[in-house]
Amino acid sequence: MTTQLYLTDQNAQSFSSAVVAVEPADDGDGGRVQLAETAFYATGGGQPHDTGTIAWDNGTSVTVTNVRKEGAVIWHTVDGPLPAVGETVSGSIDWGRRYELMRTHTAMHILCGVIWNEYGVAVTGGNMEPLKARMDFAFDPLPDGFAETVQAAVNAEIEAGRSIEVSFLPRDTAVVDEDLIRTKVNMIPESVTEIRVVDIVGFDKQADGGTHVASTAEVGTFTVTKTESKGKGNKRLRFELSASAAD
Repeated sequence: MTTQLYLTDQNAQSFSSAVVAVEPADDGDGGRVQLAETAFYATGGGQPHDTGTIAWDNGTSVTVTNVRKEGAVIWHTVDGPLPAVGETVSGSIDWGRRYELMRTHTAMHILCGVIWNEYGVAVTGGNMEPLKARMDFAFDPLPDGFAETVQAAVNAEIEAGRSIEVSFLPRDTAVVDEDLIRTKVNMIPESVTEIRVVDIVGFDKQADGGTHVASTAEVGTFTVTKTESKGKGNKRLRFELSASAAD
């Protein structure tokens, strides 16, 4: 089992950990590294994996190009030589990219909260890149003036500078609170016994395992770029964020 440091410390940019296992690539170029603990976010929940570097005492440093979770284990794909099992390595996150993803993920929660509070409509899907994302909702059809109304409401919550807190609840407590599960289908694996909750204080709470900024004020300006119909009862909204919160 890999300890996921980002679940309790979203701002950890570097860390040290012991190497648990390695898997050389079939072509002998790079491979995968399993660590006892990691601050690298593994792809999941619509949020892409982190990138960065892993280094060890002999001066070797390799680039982390992919991070995937397999069961309770997280594997880091690297582009160079592999460390030895048992060796202690240092990991460093590409913080610029991660922080943009944190801003984007928080914007998705604000959007989801606006739509849930105003329309009571659940999420049917979503995906993100740094500073842009799309979310699908169970609308049929979209309300008149939807894009303009939602854009204004999301930006109002960003400007409010609401603090964002993380807590943990026993699964039995969390799953009976329907407001915490915003997807149309509950996607939380049965093996998860403790649910992580992201709370935009005074506005929205959701069960979520991703990374977020500390305040909505860090998100930046939210702009709806497109709405699309993806079939009956499934409408898509795409958005982008300003380059920085000050823009």
